[in-house]
Amino acid sequence: MKLIVKWLLSAAALLAVAYLYSGVEVKTFSAALIAAFVIGLFNMILRPVLVVLTLPVTVITLGLFLFVINALMFWAAAGVLDGFHVSGFGAALLGSLIYSVFGLVIDSAIERLFFKQ
Repeated sequence: MKLIVKWLLSAAALLAVAYLYSGVEVKTFSAALIAAFVIGLFNMILRPVLVVLTLPVTVITLGLFLFVINALMFWAAAGVLDGFHVSGFGAALLGSLIYSVFGLVIDSAIERLFFKQ
């Protein structure tokens, strides 16, 4: 149940990013659902590999290169999907930052919702 709620809220967050920032376009809620799934899949499979491969650059930049990796995951998801479009790398960087802030809020809300004691 927790996973489904997080997925739905992540899709809503993606729609909010598209509403707040013109560099990101999402056509429908179903496109947002698929995009949220693909972004999550890329972050689960590709991101750890990229983090390990770029570890020296990440250390030199004091972790700021992780923002570039997040933007690449966001941009890659837009590249393979119809209905989800990012206008360029700068838009991917800003869109992924906004999406990450929404993700932090979602994680906090889900934590409070599902682990009340």
